[in-house]
Amino acid sequence: MTRAEEIAANLAKVRERVDTALLAARRSSEDLCLLAVSKTAPPEDVVAALAAGQLDFAESYGQEFRDKHQAVADLTAAQKLPEPRWHFIGPLQKNKVKYVAGKVVLVHSAGSAEVLAELERKAKALDRIQDCLVQVNVAGEVQKSGIAPVDLPATLDSFVLSAHLRCTGLMVIPPYDEDPERSRPHFAALRRLRDQHRPGGRPHVVLAELSMGMSHDLEVAIAEGATIVRVGTAIFGGRT
Repeated sequence: MTRAEEIAANLAKVRERVDTALLAARRSSEDLCLLAVSKTAPPEDVVAALAAGQLDFAESYGQEFRDKHQAVADLTAAQKLPEPRWHFIGPLQKNKVKYVAGKVVLVHSAGSAEVLAELERKAKALDRIQDCLVQVNVAGEVQKSGIAPVDLPATLDSFVLSAHLRCTGLMVIPPYDEDPERSRPHFAALRRLRDQHRPGGRPHVVLAELSMGMSHDLEVAIAEGATIVRVGTAIFGGRT
């Protein structure tokens, strides 16, 4: 089996898992975006997944995204494949905003005031609206990025004055546990936060999306209302 065939087979298995979970939750496939996390995977793997019908991809490191974005664009043009829809899911530093602003459909890890201000500045210069999610650290892990739940109202308020940013939802990375059920309380907590603040009536704040769930716990995330699941190892294998 070639590498491209392996990726296509992995994608088919993940899609089957997603479809089964959606059916169990009585939800439509239109409710969910399967996001292929391609960080550390070579550009050729992204192109193989594109050829197998995957369109949404995510990167976590600014400079890796900058280089891969161009390499994949060259390969897709040569092979007459559609361009991917890129997402950025890693912690975003102010000095790396220039690599992603205007090039990704969604920034999943917005939160700090200085990063939001820099995203607004770059998006304004490009005359574009940059969609963002706010990462919430619902478990209070000191080593994890994201804002505390108590700080969510103030962070959402910051979008009101950001004419070139739009907050379309929330994102969480729960503590890793081999038992997917241990992620459920964190997914449920994020959903409750979204529902609590959804009717706020803030300009530039929509709160439609819940980005949560990865390779090992995507079924639980879908049951708890995920609209985006971020799947890397189940598609591309172990990372280098």
